[in-house]
Amino acid sequence: MLEFKPIQVKNVPRLRKYYSKCDYRLCEYSVGIKLMWRQHWHPAYAESHGCLVVLNHSHHFGHIFDYPVPLPGVGDVEAALDEIDSWCRENGVAPAFGVVPAEERERLLERYPYTIVDNDRLWQDYLYRAEDLMTFAGRRYSGQRNHINKFRKLYPDAVYRPITREDADKVEAFWEEFHQIFNKENALAKKELCYARKLMRQVGKPWVRAGAIELEGKFIAISLGEICGDTLVCHIEKGLPQYEGVYPAMVQAFAAANAQGLRWINREDDAGDKGLRTSKLQYLPAELGAKVRIRVRNELAYLDKIPLLTSERLTLDAMNEGDKETYNRLCLDDERNRWWGYDYRKDLKGELTEDYFLEVTKQDFQNKLAVNFAIRREGTFIGEAVLYNFDYKGSAELGCRILPEYAGSGYGAEAFRRAAEWSIYQLGLYRLKGKCYKENEASRKMLSACMRPDGEDETFYYFEKTV
Repeated sequence: MLEFKPIQVKNVPRLRKYYSKCDYRLCEYSVGIKLMWRQHWHPAYAESHGCLVVLNHSHHFGHIFDYPVPLPGVGDVEAALDEIDSWCRENGVAPAFGVVPAEERERLLERYPYTIVDNDRLWQDYLYRAEDLMTFAGRRYSGQRNHINKFRKLYPDAVYRPITREDADKVEAFWEEFHQIFNKENALAKKELCYARKLMRQVGKPWVRAGAIELEGKFIAISLGEICGDTLVCHIEKGLPQYEGVYPAMVQAFAAANAQGLRWINREDDAGDKGLRTSKLQYLPAELGAKVRIRVRNELAYLDKIPLLTSERLTLDAMNEGDKETYNRLCLDDERNRWWGYDYRKDLKGELTEDYFLEVTKQDFQNKLAVNFAIRREGTFIGEAVLYNFDYKGSAELGCRILPEYAGSGYGAEAFRRAAEWSIYQLGLYRLKGKCYKENEASRKMLSACMRPDGEDETFYYFEKTV
């Protein structure tokens, strides 16, 4: 099971072990972004099968994973994805991936039959060939060269140099002046400015690439980034606009100082800011790094209500208020729970009310986690069949329990068989699983009559039914 730890500054060396070799080229796969936006996304990390697994959480998106980052030649992405699936099932949430690299999205679409895919232009990264920004060569960059030449003519004493820890006062003075002329009212832009200011405190760390243009003893432009694989990711790029041409001068100088031997420079997204979009497009990106969001669904996502199923003697349908008393008796039957393999006491939060069990079934269906069928004989509630433990890859588990006074008449097998048929042929599962304790001979016989054996361990017999 994945065990997540909040991302903190002290975790940087461990994270950089993965990000320094990562060629996804998207800015989210970097230490700087995780630190810069941790108050917004609350990222946490785990390591699994040679891969870095990052889980983010926000009020709007809920739990959302980055795509696993493998160590080259070591990491097993499929095994890491299996661990993500297990964590999601354990925590009652559907897998969701926030920034899937373009070259990896097909893997997820093949892995999960039902998905919702979003590709938001707002958050696409601007990717430039490193050589282009280092040289601004060719006719298409004549505008940038003209701006730089004018800047050098106006400010011949301006020089680019790396920022060190000893420059903390100059950096702070730059932020104070920049803040005074900052005129954006966008709440996200204000957050970004605050977060960028905090990130500059990492100057001097081995992973940080930071530089400034200095004029007459003060900084008039600053940049900070890091190298991830073959890409220089620029997290911060700020200049005092009263110095004409300072931005293209800074872009070129920072690239020349830090992108030698690299293929790409990522200047991140424009956050929907019109002016920023225009500016970044003027530098002629080679491509826009798409950020595809993939939200995984199971077969229940397309089921509006629990259907009515009929067999020779029984009906299966949704539970209702009239079933409450009898259903509570079934759920509280310790003998039945012993073979059910579930103890409500472990998950109970607060007081056990008379509505508790019925409400759980409603919530599980509403959240597309399970279908609880009421099994009825001539309209009377006699048990339940539960389809649950969806793996989001076309498989789920089916269980059945009958009230003690109706046991021994074959009702369980009949209900189980009908629910299994519906799960495979109407709902669209390709594989249905079942299990029973080895001591439970009645369940073993029932499962054997409806499914084929699929192995055993010290505790359970396993069964399956496939298309």
